[in-house]
Amino acid sequence: MDHDRALAANRAHWDALAAIHSAGGEATSYYDADALVAGRDSLTDAERAAVAAAVGSVAGLDVLHVQCHLGYDAISLARAGARVTGVDFSPRSLQEAAALAERCGVAVDWVLGDATALPAGLHGRFDLAYATIGVLGWIDDVGAWMRSVASTLRPGGRLVLVEIHPLYLMIGAVDPLTVDFPYANDGPRVFDEDGTYAAPNAHLEATRTVEFGHSIGEVVTAALGAGLRIDGLTEHMDVAADPRGTMLRREADGRMRLRLGGEEALPLLYALRASAR
Repeated sequence: MDHDRALAANRAHWDALAAIHSAGGEATSYYDADALVAGRDSLTDAERAAVAAAVGSVAGLDVLHVQCHLGYDAISLARAGARVTGVDFSPRSLQEAAALAERCGVAVDWVLGDATALPAGLHGRFDLAYATIGVLGWIDDVGAWMRSVASTLRPGGRLVLVEIHPLYLMIGAVDPLTVDFPYANDGPRVFDEDGTYAAPNAHLEATRTVEFGHSIGEVVTAALGAGLRIDGLTEHMDVAADPRGTMLRREADGRMRLRLGGEEALPLLYALRASAR
């Protein structure tokens, strides 16, 4: 399947997700608009730590939120003092993000664009490009994604990518253990499934998706190929909330982990920090 056909299918899917995720109901446990309006910071501890390690405070910085969906983190970063632009390929997502930002009384610029070919008007403008949790699985060419995102950075600008670990993405179920997704890119995988990670029981208007596996080696190599310097790579063995929705269980310390055989934990997230030369 070529890039344009995959992009069209995934755009229709994410337009449908935006409609569900902005409607409240079952999705509220994941996307709580009222809490965001009331002042809640939407960044997770892993995201917050990666941003702090990369740039310290975002106050006064120009920040690009890549594949921003409903813009929760874009709004949170703007509240922290950044000048934020959110970019996404889904018109419905940007429509809902703009409405939410208005409710929050926060100024964010919203731009429609394919993350693998970001508009020239974004090039060389940003101190920080921020992309997080569930972005690369929709990307056929991770090298093009890295080059595109790197092009938006000023000299010395930073990339923060927090993503679901490919080992976790491989797991379809734990008991019994099933593996139903590749660790590395072996071409497009087409799915036709109802529901979402935030609202498993929802009915979607567009259920077809085209997804791609990307190993950590591929991602790091793509960053280097885009001319970025790798500043750090952190793998997270536990999380505060399940990025995939319902697979993980909370343990006695309040954190969530994925254990195989009842003992050994798999990594769940990784955080890549890189900088433009």
